[in-house]
Amino acid sequence: MPLLFRLAALWKKEALALTRDRHALAALFIMPAIFILVMSLALADTDAFSGKSRIAVRYALLDLDDSRASRELDARLDAIEAFEKHAPPADADAARRQVESGEIAFALVIPQGYGQQIDAQKTPALQLLIDPALPRALREGFYRQVEAASIRVSVLFAIEALEDSLLSDAPQLTALEAPRLAVEAVGHGDDPAPVLPSAVQQNVPAWLIFSMFFVVIPISAVFIGERQHGTLQRLATQRVSFGLVLAGKFLPFVLLNQIQAVVMVGVGRWLAPLCGSEALALPEGAAALAALWLVSLAVSAAAVGWALLIASLAKSSEQATVLGGVGNILMGAVGGVMAPRFLMPAAMQPWTRLSPMDWALEGFHQVMLRGGGIPDVLPAAAALVAFGLAALGLAWQRSTARTP
Repeated sequence: MPLLFRLAALWKKEALALTRDRHALAALFIMPAIFILVMSLALADTDAFSGKSRIAVRYALLDLDDSRASRELDARLDAIEAFEKHAPPADADAARRQVESGEIAFALVIPQGYGQQIDAQKTPALQLLIDPALPRALREGFYRQVEAASIRVSVLFAIEALEDSLLSDAPQLTALEAPRLAVEAVGHGDDPAPVLPSAVQQNVPAWLIFSMFFVVIPISAVFIGERQHGTLQRLATQRVSFGLVLAGKFLPFVLLNQIQAVVMVGVGRWLAPLCGSEALALPEGAAALAALWLVSLAVSAAAVGWALLIASLAKSSEQATVLGGVGNILMGAVGGVMAPRFLMPAAMQPWTRLSPMDWALEGFHQVMLRGGGIPDVLPAAAALVAFGLAALGLAWQRSTARTP
């Protein structure tokens, strides 16, 4: 019980110190709210989300027919510079898993009999699997390219058939039709009903994550102030371990992050539509909301651990603001907060995996766009918690070495 009383007293101390720092609280809530509104409105009609862009995305082609017609279609798609071809999957299930995980954006399945349909001048059938986290513009762009390439293949073979039929007395050529292109948005569950992203779907989770990591400002101010005023030393003389001090700081700021999450979701859900943007679409069901909350808690663990590490390394509040601010901006730029991953050059996209903000964004998108649940966000949540614990361990090691 004495341990719980000490921990409760530390929580109360952190809450009182936090409420006195009104400028930091304003930065944590007002800044991301403005970012969400401004960026959602600014990007609502831009090329990336409106269908006017040519952005390199990865696709895979599974040729189950292996005919001259299917190879011709493969070659024509391969010649399109806007799309990067990925190694072919082993089967249809492997293609679906690659799209579901976000490894590729599209998977085009050419079924058996495609070549025979082309030879018989019948409407060919194709299956297109898409990642629902991809903007509608890119989905429609790739769809049109596949449709156009298939029509060109049909025209090529129809001309060859016409040349052969000219030797007969009654040449015939049937009317060409667009391919039967069955489009499937690959999500999780039996009926995922994924939501295609808009600017607000990208910006709300992105800037929410960014604002959570800016908890480094109030944590650093409190932590460094306690070090300079001798509070940490006095706590040490009262046999309050430094690990308990860190635990006392952890919960209040995690709760602060959760309040941020609720406020920012409310901004995207209700305030953004009043300003002319789309409303944030949230998944339905207790399981999906639990998965979102798990990701939010994991982001908080990573953000608070990172903030405590910065506070332990910095010698002043100004230095902590610079280190934390620059670090957050770099993680946000690399991790897809400043610009979505699909807007980046193909060579740069793998580097996004190095940023904890990318892990967090992937976790939110697994639920909000791909219809995932708790099992689907566990890898991202585990990585974030591991990052937070590692940072917390380094902060403990650094601060215990500095505390007399």
